[in-house]
Amino acid sequence: MTFFDRLADRIDAVDSVVSVGLDPDMDRLPDHLLDRDLPRWAFNRRIIDATHEHAACYKPNAAFYEDPDGWRALEETIAYAHGKDVPVLLDAKRGDIGNTARQYADLLDRADAITANPYMGRDSLEPFLEREEAGVFLLCRTSNPGGADIQNLELASGEPVYERVAALADTWNRNGNVGLVVGATQPEELAEIREVVPDLPFLVPGVGAQGGDAEAAVEHGLAEGVGLVNSSRGIIFAGEDQGEEFHRASGQAARQLKQQLNQFR
Repeated sequence: MTFFDRLADRIDAVDSVVSVGLDPDMDRLPDHLLDRDLPRWAFNRRIIDATHEHAACYKPNAAFYEDPDGWRALEETIAYAHGKDVPVLLDAKRGDIGNTARQYADLLDRADAITANPYMGRDSLEPFLEREEAGVFLLCRTSNPGGADIQNLELASGEPVYERVAALADTWNRNGNVGLVVGATQPEELAEIREVVPDLPFLVPGVGAQGGDAEAAVEHGLAEGVGLVNSSRGIIFAGEDQGEEFHRASGQAARQLKQQLNQFR
């Protein structure tokens, strides 16, 4: 089964397209966890316990784990999520060539899917694409305001860069394992990209703390019912002021987002 086959089963099982971003910023973790051996893992475990019934996927961002204790915490987190039957998408945004790309692709020995940067072209993505069972989400039109600096540039053909990326991704999808990262903060562009690639699933960030369009995220983000709408800070730090009971608010936030998105499915 491809990643998207497994994701479809998970979406059906929990009636949810919510991706929970596991970005455990050490500066925002509850004080009572900071004396633990792996505070990020302790935090994530409580978040997973509180949200797994509403999560189609977990999306840890590699930037929050790139130190020795962080990688240990990430490995524990992935194993624990898998124990709850929830797939894990590693938000790593990798992209390079040759041996470096192959080393980056080894991250898929742990996670089920990864985000990658297509800027260096197909050969930089081949080590990811050839892993037929793994998902590869390519950056297309990101949710940050500065994404327009390059992604919206008009090519000689008249199309913006993000549309060319989408069209190329479609041609690279020979193993049925390619998706796109398309932000919910630009709903018109989200709709345009869906017209270019009607069959590719999207990972849609920007709903939640960034204020993206939830309806557009669902209407245009899903391909045959498969896709993910991500919220990170809006879920994991929903109970930031609630001390040891922080995870309860996270569970409620995940459930509320699921219900909100399901109105449009």
